[in-house]
Amino acid sequence: LLQGFSEDSELQPLIFGLFLSMYLITVFGNLLIILAITSNSHLHIPMYFLLTNLFFVDISFTSTTILKKLWNFQTHSKIINYADDLIQMYFFLLCAELDDIILSSMSYDCFMAICHPLQYTVIMNPQLCGLLALVSWFISVLNSLL
Repeated sequence: LLQGFSEDSELQPLIFGLFLSMYLITVFGNLLIILAITSNSHLHIPMYFLLTNLFFVDISFTSTTILKKLWNFQTHSKIINYADDLIQMYFFLLCAELDDIILSSMSYDCFMAICHPLQYTVIMNPQLCGLLALVSWFISVLNSLL
């Protein structure tokens, strides 16, 4: 059951504009950061690779919830069927779990950089970073399916 922020029809366009502007700022801000990281070759290090994944998940996470709310504001409908609810819950859990696991991978990267600075470039190679991201996605997808 989705309930609106306000039943007052005069406030609905204002709330819709507020939500839309917050959503667009979030999406464009994260896309700009992803573009900056991918275009600058000096930022092709493990931490920024994981940050790029984190920003992509953030875009997906906000899109999972905010788009449905914007649709509800426009249609004045607060009904969601069971299949749509399951799909939205799946992607919500996927993004939340993926966010947590990527943050854990980033903490492992920081641990390696601090505790083993001379071996850091050997340990945190591009293959391991790709493996960390792939395992993060795999675990999140399987856990969300449960």
